[in-house]
Amino acid sequence: MNSLSSSEQILATLLLDKFDQLFETVNEIPDELINSCLPMEGSNSPVQILLHCCGMMRRWSSTVNLGIAVPRDRDAEFSAKMDKPGALALASETRTAFAADISRTKMQQAPAVLPPGREAEYWMSTCEGVLLHVYEELCQHLGHLEITRDFLCRPAQ
Repeated sequence: MNSLSSSEQILATLLLDKFDQLFETVNEIPDELINSCLPMEGSNSPVQILLHCCGMMRRWSSTVNLGIAVPRDRDAEFSAKMDKPGALALASETRTAFAADISRTKMQQAPAVLPPGREAEYWMSTCEGVLLHVYEELCQHLGHLEITRDFLCRPAQ
């Protein structure tokens, strides 16, 4: 197991805290709304946002940083339908695997597998940079989820 420095431990904690916020936000949404989208082209349901984050996290933490391929169907994440218990169970499993990936990551080393077309990204020089990108994405998608929740759960007018 890899020993994280204090600043790397802070990043790990921030990543898991942000994911926990996504998880709790989905958990707050009534079951009957969990697969609902905003009334606009291309919007995503809470389940789709959560599943996308799960796929994104493992792609970067395992496939890219560690070189251990985790199968992913990115397009399917955006059309998925799932009941809340199933989605939350998958998210819980993903969180556990993601935390294990982080504990094995040598943060200052280069990622094991650079994704085609992303080699020039400045944050791709270290595994820590890759995880900072994951944090950026989690923050963005949490905001997206919160807007979706607020619209779906608004009082009837």
